[in-house]
Formats: sequence, C-alpha cells, structure tokens
Amino acid sequence: LVAYSTTITDIDPLRFSLLFERFLNPDRVSMPDFDIDFCQDRREEVIRYVQQKYGRDQVGQIITFGTLQARAVLRDVGRVLQMPYGQVDKLSKMVPSNPANPVKLADAIANEPRFAEEAEREPIVQTLLDMAQKLEGLYRHASTHAAGIVIGDRPLWELVPMYRDPRSDMPVTQFNMKYVEQAGLVKFDFLGLKTLTVLETAVKLIRRRGIEIDLAHIPLDDPDTYAMLSRGEVVGVFQVESAGMRKALIGMRPDCIEDIIALVALYRPGPMENIPTYNARKHGEEEMASIHPKIDHLVKETQGVIVYQEQVMQIAQELAGYSLGEADLLRRAMGKKIRAEMDKQRERFVSGAAQQIGFAE
Repeated sequence: LVAYSTTITDIDPLRFSLLFERFLNPDRVSMPDFDIDFCQDRREEVIRYVQQKYGRDQVGQIITFGTLQARAVLRDVGRVLQMPYGQVDKLSKMVPSNPANPVKLADAIANEPRFAEEAEREPIVQTLLDMAQKLEGLYRHASTHAAGIVIGDRPLWELVPMYRDPRSDMPVTQFNMKYVEQAGLVKFDFLGLKTLTVLETAVKLIRRRGIEIDLAHIPLDDPDTYAMLSRGEVVGVFQVESAGMRKALIGMRPDCIEDIIALVALYRPGPMENIPTYNARKHGEEEMASIHPKIDHLVKETQGVIVYQEQVMQIAQELAGYSLGEADLLRRAMGKKIRAEMDKQRERFVSGAAQQIGFAE
C-alpha cells in the first residue's frame, strides 16, 4: 500500500489481493527482495540518483562468480594441454547446450559414445576428460550482477569487503548475493525493461498530435482491446507476443484483466497444462469442481485452478491454520523445490488441517 500510494508501483494491492506477508513477515528468514523495472534508457539515471541521495560509498554492485561448466572446462583444459583448437572445439560441442539447466560433463560422456571413441583413439583425450571433470564447477572468473544493487546505512566497506571493477565507477562487494544478505544488506534489482522505453516513446509520439495519454489511468475494461487480444493480434505486445501465447489468447478469449494476469502466470512449463481447463470452465464447457468449501472462494476468480502463490498462502491459512508468515515459508519451499522443507511443511499442513477442519490424515 505504501509503494502504491507513493507511486513506486501502479498496482492496487487491495484489488489484486497482494499479500504483504509475501514481501515481509516475522517468520521470514531471508531479506525481502526488491525487483523494480525502469525504462531501459534511464536506468543509469536512477542509479546515479540513488548514489547522490545515499552517498557513493553507501551504494554498490554485487559480485558474481562464473563457474567452469562442461563446455568451458573442456576448452580451458584443452588449451593448457596445447591440444589443437579444432579437436577441442569438436569435443566441447558434443556436450548438449542447455543454459537453463547445464549438462554435467559426466552425464554428457555417459550419453555420448563418441567421447569414448575419441579417448580410445588418442590417450590425451582421456587425460582431457579426466582433468576437466575434476575442475568442473570451480569458479573461473568474477563479474558483477547484471541488476543487483545494495544500499547501506553506512559506508559499505564497514560491512563487507569491497573491490573496484575496472569496467565500472561503482564499488562492488566481494561477497556474492547470498553472503551480502547474511551481512545484513538488502539487495535491490534495478532492471532495465525495454517495454517501458517503448511505452514512453509511444506517449511522446502521440503527444506530438496534441493527445495526452496517462498510462496510469488507461481503462482496464475496454472491449475493443479484449477483442483484439482474442483475435491474437498481439505482435510486439509485452509477454503475449509468442506464437504459443497468441494461440492461448485465441482459446481463452479474455474479457477482463484478471484473465490476462492468469494466462501470463499459467504460461510456463507445468502450469500451462491447466490452460485448457481454465478456458473450458470460463466458457461454461466444463463445470468448476469444488476443491473444498472453505477455499472455493479463493480460486473462483481463476476458474477453480490454483494459479498464484498468494492463493497457496491463503489456502494454507484457511485449511491448516497457518499464519500468513508461516504460509510464506511454505510458498518459498514450493517455489524453490526444497525437498526437506517440503516434507517438514507436509507434516505441518496435515496436522493443521486435521485440527482446523477435521481432515483425516
């Protein structure tokens, strides 16, 4: 509410049921995370303002450490062994490229018989593979976090060790994101978003025609806009312009902003399996099944599908007597897929539900 009332954000937290406990609560063991999107062209301007306001020695970037992953470690070790570039390049390309979930070298060797063939043909290849597996995962170089900024109430060097990145005039912490937080500093992500730059440019271009548009007061119930979205005419529209999203929009035929919000949340691996169910229930082709009378009102807006993390928190509160602070711990465990914490939360949820509403285990 404070962020909304001071125009840091433009989203009414009451209308969209945004829970404060997801941001900050007494049970939270980690610092809150601030992610703020700025116009891409003016991000540096905001950072300079923060430096001027709080002091250049109290604002800094955060170090990151790049690790030796499978392809990179093969190339680096091959270079040290003075192997021909073409040979090392060929071997490294046998490792599948998957930046989101990097393949371990041992798995690549096990699944690609050509590694064994090359090693049998030339003993130095086996040496390369053995050494590379020992070095894989070690830190290779230091860099700076793309968006992370820390702000201290005193000079940062009094709290954490610092260093100077030659590519930047801003000091950088020698602790990475995890340890900066443990030192008591709060991380802010100052993100440059091209879409905000596009919107600002559009407003300026329209102003040349003598028309003033206030982006904060664009109606969210314009039928022509929803008709356009339902036709899939969304090239260049943020978050919904992919071919898959256009297809999903045509199937959904949205008629309110809540539909758009739900679709963006659902359109990711796993949850997207629920899009046909959401659409069928929205258009009356399928009856909305009751999950439990105590929580049906929490999922009514999303057609009986649990879409948002806030819904998970509220369900835990209603069914198992969680405080919203406790429910945030459950949310974080689910989001990060922490198995040990999930097992612990299962016991808490089951016992709470048994006491709260008489559920049998």
